[in-house]
Amino acid sequence: MARSDSKINTIVSAPSYALEAAALAAGSTMVAGIDEAGRGPLAGPVVAAAVVLNRQTIPVGLNDSKKLTEEKREALFAQIMATAHVGFCAAPVELIDRLNIRGATLWAMCQALDALPVRSDLALVDGRDVPEGLSCSGQFVIGGDGKSLSIAAASIVAKVVRDRMCQVMDNGLPHYRFGQHKGYGTALHLEALATHGPCDLHRMSFAPVRAAQR
Repeated sequence: MARSDSKINTIVSAPSYALEAAALAAGSTMVAGIDEAGRGPLAGPVVAAAVVLNRQTIPVGLNDSKKLTEEKREALFAQIMATAHVGFCAAPVELIDRLNIRGATLWAMCQALDALPVRSDLALVDGRDVPEGLSCSGQFVIGGDGKSLSIAAASIVAKVVRDRMCQVMDNGLPHYRFGQHKGYGTALHLEALATHGPCDLHRMSFAPVRAAQR
């Protein structure tokens, strides 16, 4: 009996325009993808982005930003900004500490949608939530940055914008090394927290930051 080879049978999936195309065929005129970057870090904002792709000029290679190199993200970011409608919003640490990270993320998603230069009538939202107060109909898509090209584009925009903000944070407070770890709880970051204590850019509602208070 022939043995099945799981590696041979594995199909590598990539995001497509199928969800957007189905919505457009059903009567939608503008479909936005929404995603975020920075829910997990101990410092810095959480950034949400909304993208409406031009069906005729979709950049080649769009994917979940976590699956792309920094160089590839930057190149695709430039193409997205040149060919698509884009809006984004950063929820600051004060809002994260006040609303919690989920609440701040959903707030930023609504603001990112409203920042678009066009009005969408459907938003495809990565994750398990459709934010309350969204200015159009919403549909959540679990694992959306690996399924929808619009959400993948939003994930790239959010990631690049946030990484650039972390570099600015690093310029102002180089001893925390925000440019290297992007605010995540790496050994390098935890060591800096233990040495210097939290700064105004840290999320005081996060346990490792509270523990580092002097």
